[in-house]
Amino acid sequence: MIASLRGAVSAIALDSFVLEVGGVGYLVNTSPQTLSAVRTGQEVLVHTELVVREDSMTLYGFLTKDETDLFRTIQSVSGIGPRIAIAVLAVMDPSRFARAVLDEDVKTLTSVPGIGKKGAQRMVLELKDRVAPFVSSPKESGEPAPLEADPAQESVLETRAAKDVVQGLQGLGWPEKGAREAVEAVLATYEENEKGSSANLDSGVLLRLALRHLGGRA
Repeated sequence: MIASLRGAVSAIALDSFVLEVGGVGYLVNTSPQTLSAVRTGQEVLVHTELVVREDSMTLYGFLTKDETDLFRTIQSVSGIGPRIAIAVLAVMDPSRFARAVLDEDVKTLTSVPGIGKKGAQRMVLELKDRVAPFVSSPKESGEPAPLEADPAQESVLETRAAKDVVQGLQGLGWPEKGAREAVEAVLATYEENEKGSSANLDSGVLLRLALRHLGGRA
């Protein structure tokens, strides 16, 4: 079992990054929170979970142990796999998820794409005695700060980032219309509040803001 990896980030995609460790590049699938906090060339410690299936081995990794532990815990629910676990982490942080389970807040849990009412009720039933440690767990130190976009690439990001994020939201389970509306709303709100071009947002930050909007936290 691979518990953690330390290395340099060599490439970043919308839902994963490549971590170079001892000359080997590991493809690490992750959450928007982690993606928005790493940058190419940076050395990071990643807490990992290897998911083994009959036809595949997929490595997931996160900057904080809380995310890794919750990712593993969510998958202990019958019928829940890594795709849903990642969707949960995309929509809410570990503390908010734990509070929703403890409060039996089915409405909040069903804001995650792929989780219906029965799935939410099953989560409450199977996880209620296991999520208390996540409610007030402190944020781990050493997490890199989100990056500011390179001004030289702003014109490219303004178009490409929006398209990438719409595609990423669809991959997480949202319909195309809802994904486009969320991205448009985030871009409009950003320009209104910041009084600047939304091209300053890279795809990782834009994805995180769009997920907050879809989850009712915008």
